[in-house]
Amino acid sequence: MGILIENISLRDKIYVFEDRYDAGRKLAGMLLGHKETDSLVLAIPSGGVPVASEVASALNLPMDFILTRKLKIPHNPEAGFGAIGPDGEVVLNETLLGQLRLTSEEIDTEVRKTTDIAKRQSQVFRKGRPLPDLRDKRIIVIDDGLASGYTMIAAVRYLKKRSPRMIVVAVPTGLERTIDFILPDVDELVCLNVRSGYPFAVAEAYRTWYDLAEEEVLSVAREFK
Repeated sequence: MGILIENISLRDKIYVFEDRYDAGRKLAGMLLGHKETDSLVLAIPSGGVPVASEVASALNLPMDFILTRKLKIPHNPEAGFGAIGPDGEVVLNETLLGQLRLTSEEIDTEVRKTTDIAKRQSQVFRKGRPLPDLRDKRIIVIDDGLASGYTMIAAVRYLKKRSPRMIVVAVPTGLERTIDFILPDVDELVCLNVRSGYPFAVAEAYRTWYDLAEEEVLSVAREFK
C-alpha cells in the first residue's frame, strides 16, 4: 500500500487553483524530496502536461510523455469505462460496464477508435520514440486530476512492467475513492486537493479550465528538449 501525501487545508474545497500551471507550481512544493535526483517526470497528455512542466522545472528534472487514453462511454464522451495503456493494454472498469450494459460490439468499436487516436498521438507527441529505460529509476507520473482513475492506473501498470525503483503519482486534485483504488499500486500518491463529494469533476478544482490544444502541449514540451 502506498503513502498518501495531501494538503489537509485543501480537503473538499473547490476552485483552489488558478489554472494548471498554478497547480503545478503548488504541487512541486510537495515533491521537493525528488529535486535534482535521478527521477523522471512523466506527463499524461493533454491536461497533465502544463502541470508536469511546472513540477519538472521547479525540481530540475527531465520531463517526457506517457500516452494513455480514456475509453469513452458512447453518448457520454466526458465519462469513461476504462483506458488503454501505452502498450495497447486495455484496462476496463468492470463494475461500471455491468451497469452500462454495453454490447461487445460497442466496446470493441471504442477500443479500436481509441487505439487509432493513441497511435496518432504517439506520432505527434513522441514522434514514435519509445520511452527511455526506466529500470531502477524514480518515476513521477502527473495528470491534472483523478476522476475514475483508469487512465492513471493504465499508466502505472505499464510502468510496473519496466521495473522502476519507485512510482509516485502526483496530481493537483482527486476523488478520495479513486485515490484509494490507485494507492495499492504505487509507492506514493501526492494529491493537494482530495475531495470526497460526488459527483466529482476535475475542472471544479480550477478557476480557469479549458481543453488544451495540441499546439499548447507541444509548446510546453519543447522547453524540455
